[in-house]
Amino acid sequence: MYICPQKQELAYATTDREGYRQYKSAPEIFKDCPLLSQCTRSRNKQRILTRHVWQDSKEWVKQNGRSRSGKYLYRLRYQTIERSFADAKELHGLRYCRFRGKKKVLEQALMTAICQNVKKIANHLAKLAG
Repeated sequence: MYICPQKQELAYATTDREGYRQYKSAPEIFKDCPLLSQCTRSRNKQRILTRHVWQDSKEWVKQNGRSRSGKYLYRLRYQTIERSFADAKELHGLRYCRFRGKKKVLEQALMTAICQNVKKIANHLAKLAG
């Protein structure tokens, strides 16, 4: 539930297929609102607020990314996650898909990941042995 500037309730109405929740005002209450022209241009005198079902989580992630620890971790990202994708792209042929279709492309991506993991294991074992 959300509250408008005039302390009126915007009640939950529905969730659409894209994952957005709609909160609507009651037209009979809002038709005499002094701030109606600022809230909506709707002909039926109704305010509709749309928010994604994961909006709270999205805002938390955004705030975390702006924090000191979040900025530090983001700077380390290129050394770990981005590096893996760059290696797959440059060294293992994942820049272009060799096959067509979701199933075959997924197979190529998984085979590339297997190659990368085998390479990591081989490097780790070589360090232990020598």
